[in-house]
Amino acid sequence: MSDRIEKSIEINAPVSRVWRALTDYREFGEWFRVKIGGPFVAGEISRGHITWPGYEHLTWEVVVQRLEPERYFSFTWHPYAVDPAKDYSQETPTLVEFTLEPTATGTLLQVVESGFDKVPSERRAEAFRMNEGGWAQQMGNIETYVTEKP
Repeated sequence: MSDRIEKSIEINAPVSRVWRALTDYREFGEWFRVKIGGPFVAGEISRGHITWPGYEHLTWEVVVQRLEPERYFSFTWHPYAVDPAKDYSQETPTLVEFTLEPTATGTLLQVVESGFDKVPSERRAEAFRMNEGGWAQQMGNIETYVTEKP
C-alpha cells in the first residue's frame, strides 16, 4: 500500500471557474456533498455535515492549511473517520492538496492525499481503500458540477 493517493482530471473550464468550485465553501459543498458552515480560511477549522446518502449522521471537519488563489488549496483531515463513537483527534491527519494548472482546453486539477503511513495500522488499509475510491468519485463530481454550472 502506498502512503499517498493521486488523482487528476482535465476539466473543460477555465482555472478561475474550477478554483471557485473548489474554494467557495457553498460550491465545494454542492459537489462534495457536505453542508459547510462558513468560508475556508487558512489556519482555521472548517466544519459541516455530510449530505452523502448513508453518511448524513457524520460531521465533516478539516483544518484549512493554504489557499493560493487559482493555484493551490490544501487541508488536513482524518481520513474515513466514519465511526461517530470514535475520537480521531489524537491521530495524525492526512494532508489533502489540490493543484490547478491551465491547459489548452481548460484546467488540469490534481488532488494528492498523503500521510497514510501515520494512520493507525488497524484502520489504515480501509481508510486508504475508501479514500482511493472516494477521490475518483469526487474528481468526477467536480467536473460534472463545473461543466453543468458554468
